[in-house]
Amino acid sequence: MTSFYSDDFITSKAWYRAVVGGRDMILRRTSALEFMELFSGYMHEKRVDVYAKKPGEFDNFDYCIVDSYDVIDYNCFGNVLCTTVNQTFNDMLSDFDNIDEQSLVEGLSRYYYTHGASFGGLRIKPENVEGFSSVKDWAIEYYYGG
Repeated sequence: MTSFYSDDFITSKAWYRAVVGGRDMILRRTSALEFMELFSGYMHEKRVDVYAKKPGEFDNFDYCIVDSYDVIDYNCFGNVLCTTVNQTFNDMLSDFDNIDEQSLVEGLSRYYYTHGASFGGLRIKPENVEGFSSVKDWAIEYYYGG
């Protein structure tokens, strides 16, 4: 079964609230960036990235199955669970070959420019520093066409 698509809603936030709100799952990766408004998203979006404890009913969800949410940093926004900014960026950097690079770079860029032109508040894990270093300049130049 397929969940609602983003086209069915005025905003991405409304879509995510409808499809994951109140469910035992946590938005992650590109979906988390979009929910937190660090990535503008795509038209006609169908895919939803989540952490879950078991596979769900929707075939347009990318379920990352975990035993527990104890090792995942997340916030609760009403009835929607979403990884924190740091968790989101570290998740994406640790699986760089399998992510949406556009959303990562745009997300980092929005973070940078909404935090006084600084990445200072990010806590990048040591194993992700090299990957972060390879994309941070792209993020800084993102809105300047660099």
